[in-house]
Amino acid sequence: MEIELKNTLGMQFVSKTPSGHEVIIDASPEVGGTNSGPRALELFLLGIGGCTGIDVAMILKKMKVDYKELRVKLETERNENHPRYFKKINVKYIFKGKDLPKEKLERAVKLSQDKYCSASATVKGMAEVTYEIIVEEE
Repeated sequence: MEIELKNTLGMQFVSKTPSGHEVIIDASPEVGGTNSGPRALELFLLGIGGCTGIDVAMILKKMKVDYKELRVKLETERNENHPRYFKKINVKYIFKGKDLPKEKLERAVKLSQDKYCSASATVKGMAEVTYEIIVEEE
């Protein structure tokens, strides 16, 4: 995979992803940006959440588990000094539905975390990645 970003204005960068989508990344006004797009680390976390979320949704579809809603929430802890990398990332999988089979939810999440999610695998070893499953009954 190859991605190129072009500095277009101040701290703003624009990129066209390999899948053809344009993405704008910018910094806050405090550091010279114009706040015209998300920060790079926000997109980094979105990538992890999206990767594992899609995995889990696909696995549960194959398992014929019908849930009403799936939310993925990432909570992080960063290094205090530069580089301010993520030391800890906790991924919360929040399911909403009726009589959801907990063992299948756990299996899908475990498969994503241990086998399929390339984004999570990339940060493991650098950051402590944990997860939890929350079920909200309808």
